[in-house]
Amino acid sequence: MAVLAPEREEQEPAQRPVRRRLPLRRFDRIPPLPGDDRLAWLLTAVLGVATFVTRLWDISYPRDLLFDEAYYPPEAQEMLTWGHEYNRGYTFIVHPPLGKWLIALGIEAFGDDSVGWRVPSAVAGTIAVVVLVRLARRLTGSTLLGLVAGLLLALDGFSFSLGRIGLLDVFLQVFVVSAIACLVVDRDRVRARVRALGAVPRTGFRLGPRGWRIAAGFLLGCACAVKWSGVWFLAAAAVLSLFWDRAAWRDAGVPRPTLVALRRGLPGASWALAAVPVLTYVASFTGWFLGETSQGKAWAQQNPDTAFPWIPDALRSLWHQHAEWLEFHNGLSSPHPWESGPWSWLVNGRPILLWNPQGLTDSAGDQVVRYILMVGTPTLWFAFAPALVWLAWRIVARRDPAAVLLAVMIAAGWGTWFLNAERTMFVFYMAPVVPFFVLAVVLVLQDVLGPATASATRRQVGLGVVSVYVGVVAATFVFFYPVLTGQPLSHSEWLARMWFPSWF
Repeated sequence: MAVLAPEREEQEPAQRPVRRRLPLRRFDRIPPLPGDDRLAWLLTAVLGVATFVTRLWDISYPRDLLFDEAYYPPEAQEMLTWGHEYNRGYTFIVHPPLGKWLIALGIEAFGDDSVGWRVPSAVAGTIAVVVLVRLARRLTGSTLLGLVAGLLLALDGFSFSLGRIGLLDVFLQVFVVSAIACLVVDRDRVRARVRALGAVPRTGFRLGPRGWRIAAGFLLGCACAVKWSGVWFLAAAAVLSLFWDRAAWRDAGVPRPTLVALRRGLPGASWALAAVPVLTYVASFTGWFLGETSQGKAWAQQNPDTAFPWIPDALRSLWHQHAEWLEFHNGLSSPHPWESGPWSWLVNGRPILLWNPQGLTDSAGDQVVRYILMVGTPTLWFAFAPALVWLAWRIVARRDPAAVLLAVMIAAGWGTWFLNAERTMFVFYMAPVVPFFVLAVVLVLQDVLGPATASATRRQVGLGVVSVYVGVVAATFVFFYPVLTGQPLSHSEWLARMWFPSWF
């Protein structure tokens, strides 16, 4: 039979080797999903609506362009007019177009004013909260902890400010966290399919198209089309996907799980996490390709003797423009009063002042301060560094897969900024990685809460501590709300919220 029909050999189930399982030392232990999906969706929707309302409330104020709104909303309006940013005589268009197209959707729907610039950010920030609830629920196996994760992100002053201003980084945040959520669903579904087969052939079996992984690749391509820093998450996601495939085959008893993961997973991963993101990224430049006066569009025609002349002029011009962008980003070292380094981001070392009009007084002639500061809720952000230590402990002591995922994402979204420490940087570069820091805090709270098998008293005490912490974060957010939204404060009220000299 093996000679006459060799293709059947792979279909014959191989004997699974007997292995002693070590549950505390395996990276592939995944908690089951709770069985309250309808209730979970209902509570998630309630949180999502509340988040959206808080971000929309008085979003038009102030009507001035705040910080880098000086660049992106005007460029978004130009894209509505010409299909691309206006080609000025100088070069300061240094980011891909997708984020500006999303701002343009708001301008098209609500007008070229502060509402139109900012509503897309509010939508993106709300979606990020909803997706984080679902991701945390899947990683922890707890609807309660999923809701805690979403609530903490909703109560984060930094993310709140980011969802009320027309910058690009909130779009990067929602695309990244949504992509990782899709990839985790793909991981779980592949694991379930492999386990459902029972006896698995020694060489594995075809898994076919994996829609969730393709969706992750598309979303990561969108992230890169907002800002290039999305590429670090793309690289990390590709490695994690293959690592998870290997864990699934190993769990099934396949003798050579690495080779099987490469054989069965690499071709599909090359399409989903390489080709799809690249195609998505290039597609975001459609307006640039169609425009006659796009920035740098004529470079290849003006330089016909350059390398690779057989490549179409438009692609060579786009490649050259990207080289100029790379040079700009690598060489960006101009001093800025609100710049900060990656180490300081963990402790709100240097938040960004978005707005502070001078000379305001009340009816009695006393000074009035209106201050909009992009600052993370301190009682949340001060927990980030300890949570990193706790992640390391969970990885070493428990081989916890959720901790591994978060550590990799934090390395991709925060650690990579140390590669060019001389570059001018700002705290809003933290936007895509903040949800993963929040999840790290949630893993700490998971251990505070205790396992489901713990005694009722232990769980009640743990739930009380978790509730108190979330309440403290909520109270801190409320306290800082006036300096997140530019509410009028007396000088003494304003000083009470300026906890560190670097916040002035």
